[in-house]
Amino acid sequence: MASHRRPKQPSRTRVTVLTATAAAAVALTSQAAQADEKPTKSEVKAKVDKLYEEAEKATEKYNGAKESQKKLQDDIDELQDKVARGQDELNELRDSLGSLASAQYRSGGIDPTVQLFLSSDPDTYLDKASTLDQLTAKQADSLEQIQEKQRTLAQQRKEATTKLNDLEETREELGKKKKEVQGKLGEAQKLLNTLTAKERAALAADDLRASRAAGDRVDLGNTASASGRAAAAFSAAQGKIGAPYVYGASGPGSFDCSGLTSWAFAQADVAIPRTSQAQANAGTRIYSQSALKVGDLVIFYGDMHHVGFYAGNGQVLHAPKPGASVRYESINNMPFQFGVRI
Repeated sequence: MASHRRPKQPSRTRVTVLTATAAAAVALTSQAAQADEKPTKSEVKAKVDKLYEEAEKATEKYNGAKESQKKLQDDIDELQDKVARGQDELNELRDSLGSLASAQYRSGGIDPTVQLFLSSDPDTYLDKASTLDQLTAKQADSLEQIQEKQRTLAQQRKEATTKLNDLEETREELGKKKKEVQGKLGEAQKLLNTLTAKERAALAADDLRASRAAGDRVDLGNTASASGRAAAAFSAAQGKIGAPYVYGASGPGSFDCSGLTSWAFAQADVAIPRTSQAQANAGTRIYSQSALKVGDLVIFYGDMHHVGFYAGNGQVLHAPKPGASVRYESINNMPFQFGVRI
């Protein structure tokens, strides 16, 4: 008679292992599928634009550190020059004091009563005594000047040492900001390298068309200039349409955003700060777009890391980003904060 046995059920442990194995297989398959999914050209462009924006933020911080470095170096040079001149003056005072001491010795090195007793000509002695009193007064005055000069030199040397320490810290900060910018630009380039040569060429062509269109066919309307100097600065910036964006550059062949605006105002003999954040506080703020005039600075983004010129008819003239050139663009393409009238 045949034996009928019930099939052996798999153990709970075995079921768990099989389930986990199946889940892992599904996860690996999913990851492989995701790895195979290449980002589209538009996705890459969006990520690259974001990295360029972050690079620009870091660039303005880099520019700020560079300005601080320059100011500190100028202050140090001035202090060191003062210390050198002060030391020369101190040496002259010491030499003068030595001469006075010699004259005092020659006027009389023994007790005045004895000198008068021994003198064959009392009138001549009294003249010498008067000279001695004058020398003593000059000597006291010289000593006071020397002490004051020594205190001043000590303070200037201390100040110079402090600024030298600040300069070293600023240089370190400058290096960090530069690396941050380069890192962001490097990430952007890696993303661009994931595209085919044809896709990269298409993106470059899009930027080129945008620059040409903005330069050739933009309608600026007939908005008045903010002032004569603003008009002169804006005209100088117009002469740089087509110049490439380069981080940290301030002309005359290439620019970043605040490099363009500061350079342009310099051509109008107007000195404004180097960074966009500092330029935001360089004049009268204009919060209404309708009140903007040609040549006003226009500040973008909440942290004020981008700046351009108002060009009229809702257009700005600016140095936009790496890979692009100085061009006109709609003011609505970026988050407007306010204008600044210099």
